[in-house]
Amino acid sequence: MNQKLKDWLARIEPLGSELTPALLAHQNDLTKPQGALGRLEEVAVWLGRVQNSLLLQSQKKRIYCFAGDHGVVEEGVSAYPKEVTPQMVGNMLAGGAAINQLAQAAQAELWVVDLGVDAELAPHPKLVQKKVAKGTANLAQGPAMTLEQVQAAIWVGIELAQTSHQEGVHLLGTGEMGIGNSTSAAALICAYLKLRPEAVVGRGTGVNDQGLKHKTQVVARALDLHQQALDNPLETLAALGGLEIAGITGLVLGAAALKIAVVVDGFISSAGALAAIALKPEVKDYLIFSHLSAETGHQAFAQALGVRPLVNLDLRLGEGTGAALAFGLIEGAVACHNQMATFSGASVSRKVEALLKH
Repeated sequence: MNQKLKDWLARIEPLGSELTPALLAHQNDLTKPQGALGRLEEVAVWLGRVQNSLLLQSQKKRIYCFAGDHGVVEEGVSAYPKEVTPQMVGNMLAGGAAINQLAQAAQAELWVVDLGVDAELAPHPKLVQKKVAKGTANLAQGPAMTLEQVQAAIWVGIELAQTSHQEGVHLLGTGEMGIGNSTSAAALICAYLKLRPEAVVGRGTGVNDQGLKHKTQVVARALDLHQQALDNPLETLAALGGLEIAGITGLVLGAAALKIAVVVDGFISSAGALAAIALKPEVKDYLIFSHLSAETGHQAFAQALGVRPLVNLDLRLGEGTGAALAFGLIEGAVACHNQMATFSGASVSRKVEALLKH
């Protein structure tokens, strides 16, 4: 690990709890039965801790969709060829993808980040061109990335978090696009959480039963091949990861150091977040997981890591779609926390207050 990355990791502090009693007291003072807003109350308290404030901020929201190609596609693990990656990136930049519609509905900015697309992309106002390489190598045959490449991709994510901080972003969302990346994500989740490939590998772009069996075998072979790298989190990411996944890792590490709340999308984004947690466990407290993906291994991931995604809508698209949807739930939690009347300030009779609080 280079010194620059070591220095950045050292900046990440455990999430403070000093404001927790005051945040909880405010929630309990709102004109509702205690706990009646369920996990929205939990979300509000979490965001207040991240922002270190009793007044919550969520107006400026931004999603970074990282894009990259994967050499493991050579193994026949995807229902689509790698040429689909630049095509889908073009669709996003043209405003035609699902994430465009959901980001617009959430009033969130969307930026596409080219970290490893195996094609030359035309300039676009919403395209961040930071290509580290034209895709990764085949992780089933050797390391997907060199240590230099994986650290370069991580650093792009950190720099984007810094830009977001400078521009006053309150909520960051992760997204990704890359044919073959569910294979990479499954391998990473298996490696970091010591899970069996059979419990994690899913259908990704929609492979059939035979394709699923083959994909599982490819992941198992890769884990065996890279056994010596699996005791080191950065080497694990280099061996099994993707450039876009490493970008998500960097965004998470950058945001945690700068105390920006991160809304993690689905299965592939979770692998990037997991790599960040492996590198610096304290970052976990700065994250909220948006949804439980329909991809097989996401439930195993959530159980092993001890996290509860906000919703389960059977999504398996990626792109940041789950993060965009979760923004709306967080906005609702913020609105109630900031704007509801309180028992101490409202003209609610003591009798009604006693009934509601109990």
